Amino acid sequence: MKHKKMRTTLLIVLIAMAVLAVAACIVLRRPVFGDTPGGERLARMMRSPAWRDGRFHNRLPTPVMTDSGGGVLANMYEFLFVSRPDVTPLAPLTMVKRDLSRLPADRDLYVWFGHSSYLLSLRGTSVLVDPTLCTAAPFSFANRAFAGTDRYRPADMPAVIDYLVITHDHYDHLDYETVRQLRPRVRRVICPLGVGAHFERWGFRPDRITELDWDETATGPDGMRFHCLTARHFSGRTLRRNTTLWASFLVETEGMRIFIGGDSGYGPHFQQIGARFGSIDLAILENGQYDSRWPHIHTLPHQLGREAVELRARQVITVHHSKYALARHPWDEPLRNELRARDAYSLHLIVARLGDITPLRLR
Repeated sequence: MKHKKMRTTLLIVLIAMAVLAVAACIVLRRPVFGDTPGGERLARMMRSPAWRDGRFHNRLPTPVMTDSGGGVLANMYEFLFVSRPDVTPLAPLTMVKRDLSRLPADRDLYVWFGHSSYLLSLRGTSVLVDPTLCTAAPFSFANRAFAGTDRYRPADMPAVIDYLVITHDHYDHLDYETVRQLRPRVRRVICPLGVGAHFERWGFRPDRITELDWDETATGPDGMRFHCLTARHFSGRTLRRNTTLWASFLVETEGMRIFIGGDSGYGPHFQQIGARFGSIDLAILENGQYDSRWPHIHTLPHQLGREAVELRARQVITVHHSKYALARHPWDEPLRNELRARDAYSLHLIVARLGDITPLRLR
């Protein structure tokens, strides 16, 4: 009798494990998770100097978490179950909403949608960066935007998006539902190696996708140049990391240079980029979702001003804050940090209002 119960229990456990495995396979085949690079795309990735042992690597050793971080499970427990009342705003944030269908073609403009999503309108050429206008997670109930910060939707974007720039494939930078709805408007996607596999699965034509390795450059039909540059971060939309590349970009047009920082921890690449280009008219840098337990993959507050100086940036805008709580710092701390960096390093800081059209003086 005892052995029979044990066999029955074991059978139930095995069936449960099989059901969970099948369910996981079904869930992971949802379009939101994107696709795994293969074929010629994978062959090109494998030729990258950053590729070895089946994945991409940073140029410096870059653990996602330090030994003092307690590990992934401990951090996940804290994120889900340890309450911090100052992580999210007590009241809805104020977000302006403008008509983006008639932006003047003779000016340089910036519109920030919160976190790292923003629109650059450069004398009529539209460059949309890392838009997350629907959800920043694979499931709609996770990682909700702060109240008041979700006024813009994909339908509110310009009728023509000349360039859609994606710095890496994390959900808070590459939102499936947003880009799916934007697909008919996008003329060209600019992204790091491997990320194009997601876009192809989502119905984007391969000839409209430009994938770049670090230190490669693509030139658009209008002469706008996109330099793919180093960032110190990681990638992944499932439990498997670093099967696509992450990057920063420098946009160059008519003698003007704009640095799109993406997500990056501090490293020598900031000084190297500044030395390579001589000066940068505007640097858009991450400032938020930092923690001492992951100091290598995000910019810490005391590093913000130093990065701007090493980039030789004439003007600075900070992003990666004011929409989602991905770390445990007070939600408005990045707003104070950028002012401290401005004062400590004498930066020309542009403080943009959420959703508003901010004029830029770049030429």
